[in-house]
Amino acid sequence: MSDGTVELIHEPKLYIDGRWAPGGGADLDVENPVTEEVTGRITQASTDDVEAAVAAAKKAFPAWAATPVAERAAFLRRFSEVLKGRADTFADIVNREQGSPPRVARALHVDTPIAVVDATIDALEQFPFTAELGNSIIRREPVGVVAAITPWNLPLHQVVVKVVPAIAAGATVVLKPAGLTPLAAFELARAFDAARLPAGVFNLVPGSGRVVGDLLTRHPDVDQVSFTGSTPVGRTIAATAAQTLKRVTLELGGKSPSVVLSGASDDQLATAVKVTVANCFLNGGQTCTALSRLIVPADRLAQVEELAAAAAAKYVPGARLGPLISAEQRKEVQSFLEPGAGGAQAVTVTSQVELPERGYYVSPTVVSRVDPNSRLAQEEVFGPVLSILAAGSDDDAVALANNSIYGLGGAVWGPDDAALDVAARLQTGQVDVNGGAFNPGAPFGGYKQSGTGREIGEYGIADVCEIKAVQR
Repeated sequence: MSDGTVELIHEPKLYIDGRWAPGGGADLDVENPVTEEVTGRITQASTDDVEAAVAAAKKAFPAWAATPVAERAAFLRRFSEVLKGRADTFADIVNREQGSPPRVARALHVDTPIAVVDATIDALEQFPFTAELGNSIIRREPVGVVAAITPWNLPLHQVVVKVVPAIAAGATVVLKPAGLTPLAAFELARAFDAARLPAGVFNLVPGSGRVVGDLLTRHPDVDQVSFTGSTPVGRTIAATAAQTLKRVTLELGGKSPSVVLSGASDDQLATAVKVTVANCFLNGGQTCTALSRLIVPADRLAQVEELAAAAAAKYVPGARLGPLISAEQRKEVQSFLEPGAGGAQAVTVTSQVELPERGYYVSPTVVSRVDPNSRLAQEEVFGPVLSILAAGSDDDAVALANNSIYGLGGAVWGPDDAALDVAARLQTGQVDVNGGAFNPGAPFGGYKQSGTGREIGEYGIADVCEIKAVQR
């Protein structure tokens, strides 16, 4: 490193069948998007490594599936304690490979997935693996080998929401983490090992999507693929997985609306703008549930613009606002800020701020009077860019909110009864009403082209289970 004080994180081995062994693929450097310097180096998996991982998971499945629920829950409790004991280590790794400021790295990237683990344990202990229906016994049985293919934006959380419910259900897992942020997955493997997970239940094979991801998706011994990432890649995975008719869970893109109703009080309006800006800019804007469209009554547009500009000014790049993951991602986000991206009438209501000399930063940006059919209103930006759209009525606001190929997240602000009614009309998998908090046990997933299936808690366990009816 340039200052000589930060040691390179080196991961020369893979975790397969309960052992650390050298990988057969090429080395891969991991860049810190804050410093633009190499912060880690891993060895990628070869095709032989992937075959070995799948074989280990297949071999381990029968015994793990037959393990009593109480024993699986006890393991996960040990695992949770290991995570909590290593929380600062995980936060430091995420800060280095993904660039999140330290407080965000701990709260969003570490504390949230730990809460998901604990909620999954609670769900496991109550999960209805068997139920009676007339003369039938309805059994929910783990699907088998699950391939988890995860993204770079939440390198621990997105792994946990796939891997932990699968293990809880009695399935075994082969994980391919994102190439841009693989380091947290190695630390997770050490946490599983420390918690004494039986060999083969969890396996780690980093590598490219074109090699490792494609092989896992095609592999006849993989029973389910769980993928989080872009909608175009999700389509490819679904098509490839269809060749072997394996189950697929897809958590894809989003263009989530935050709807302020006409009956919202001034306090509710101010809170809505503040929370929406915070949500949109969280993690550098690199979250699939980002509230990136703020839909407000047309007669309050000027007030909203003033509030949004003031809120955005508090997100100082390099302090409260982290960088984008790469130079390529920065270039993509900047393309949304070119003239015409928001339509002819769009206006930017924020000012350009001074950016750090190094790091893949862009200015926190609010664009108002955006054309609902423009690129800025329709495509996922994945950066700190908020669009404001004006609605002529609450019905118009709902129509604007649903005017998207996506349906992952959303928010509604206004009188409780009216807000709940509108929440029911939004075509999206999750809706927060008047600032409702994240629930680590609630189902997570999307409508339309935001994906298929559900993750987290009881619903994540159910997602990796087959259903059998036994008549007597």
